[in-house]
Amino acid sequence: MLRQMEGSQAVAEAVALCRPEVICAYPISPQTHIVEALSRLVTGGRLKPCEYVNVESEFAALSACIGASAAGARTYTATASQGLLYMTEALYNASGLGLPVVMTVANRAIGAPINIWNDHSDSMSQRDSGWIQLYAESNQEAVDLHVQAFALAEELSLPVMVCMDGFVLTHAFERVDLPSQEQVDAFLPPYEPRQVLDPDDPVSIGAMVGPEAFTEVRYLGHLRQLAALERIPHLAARFERGFGRACGGLVRGYRTEDADTIVLALGSVLGTLKDVADELRQDGMRIGVAGLTTFRPFPLHAVRKVLGRARRVVVLERAFSLGAGGIVAAEVRSALAGNGADVFTVVAGLGGRAVTKASLRLLLTGGPGEPLTFLDLNQDLVAGELRRAGRARRSGPPAENLLRDLAGGV
Repeated sequence: MLRQMEGSQAVAEAVALCRPEVICAYPISPQTHIVEALSRLVTGGRLKPCEYVNVESEFAALSACIGASAAGARTYTATASQGLLYMTEALYNASGLGLPVVMTVANRAIGAPINIWNDHSDSMSQRDSGWIQLYAESNQEAVDLHVQAFALAEELSLPVMVCMDGFVLTHAFERVDLPSQEQVDAFLPPYEPRQVLDPDDPVSIGAMVGPEAFTEVRYLGHLRQLAALERIPHLAARFERGFGRACGGLVRGYRTEDADTIVLALGSVLGTLKDVADELRQDGMRIGVAGLTTFRPFPLHAVRKVLGRARRVVVLERAFSLGAGGIVAAEVRSALAGNGADVFTVVAGLGGRAVTKASLRLLLTGGPGEPLTFLDLNQDLVAGELRRAGRARRSGPPAENLLRDLAGGV
C-alpha cells in the first residue's frame, strides 16, 4: 500500500508487521518517533501479542532484549548515538550469545561536542561488536531491510542493526510502499529459536569460558558472520520475488560497468551521488556509484566485483578513525589489493553538514588530491584555532573557540 509518511512511522509499521513479541525502548533523538509509534500500536491493540517494556536507559533496553530473546521471544529495540555507546557491553553479549535481536540505529554523530545531527560515527564505532550491519539508502529501503533483518537474524541466530540516517531519513516524509501482513507472514516464518531458556528443560546460557575454548567460540561467531554473506543475497532475491521490488543485498552498482571512476558510499547520500554521476556522464565523464548495503560482514568479493574495473575509487564516508583515516576505505583497499586502482578517502557530512551536488562535482572533476580529504573543510577556521593553541597554553576549549570565530566572521 502506497502511503506518504514519515520515515520513523514507516519503520514502526514495518517492524509491527514482523510481529515482535517484546519491544524494549528508551527514547533518544532521532529514533524516538519509531518507538513512540510502536508504543501506540501496542497500547492500541494493533500489535499483539507484544509486551512493550519501558526501561531506564539504553543499556537496560538491550539487556531486557537479551533476556527476552534468550527466553524465545522475537525482540526489537532502537537507539542512536550516545545511546548505542551506552549499550556497548550488551552489544557484545547479544552477539556472543547468538541472540537474533533486531535494532534500528538512527545514525547520529557522537559527542563531545554535543551534536544531534547525522553521520555514521555511532554504528561505525561498533563495527567489531559482532552485529550484522545493514545501511538504508531511502525510507523504502529502511522498511524493506527491517523485514529482511528479522529473517536474517533468525536464520543465523545473530543480531542485526538496520542503520538509517537520522533526520535525513527518520524525519523525512516520502511515499512508501508498505507491504501487507500476508506478504510479511509469507516471507518471515514464526520465530523458532536455536536456543531457549525453558523451565522444563533447564540450561545455562552465557557460561564462563576460559582459554581452552574461547578462541573457538569467537571463531564460530566469525563463521556465522561469513555465512551472512551467502544468506543476504538469497534473502534479497526471495524478497524481490515476494514483494515485487529489489532491495538489500551486499553492494549494488549504478552505471559502473564502464566507469573509470566509481564512488562508493553508504546511506542516503547515495541519491545525491547518483544525480551527480548522471550530470557528469552528460559532460563525458565515465563515472559510477556503488552503494554498500552490507557493511558487516564486509563483502570483500562482491565489492571487488563491482569496483574491479575502475582505475579510481573514491570512498565517501560519514565517519572516520581519528589518527588513521577512512574506516570503509580500509576495507575497500583490502578488497582491491593487487588490482592497481587508486583508492581515495573523502570524509563528508560529519555532524549533519550538507553534502551538496556542487561540492561533489568540484571534488570529482578535480579529483581528490590526497589519500584523505575532508569535503568542504574550513581551512581558515582550523588555522585560526591552531594559531591560538600555539600562542597560549590555556587556549580554551576548541569547540567553543570555533563557534566564537564563526560568529566573528573568521
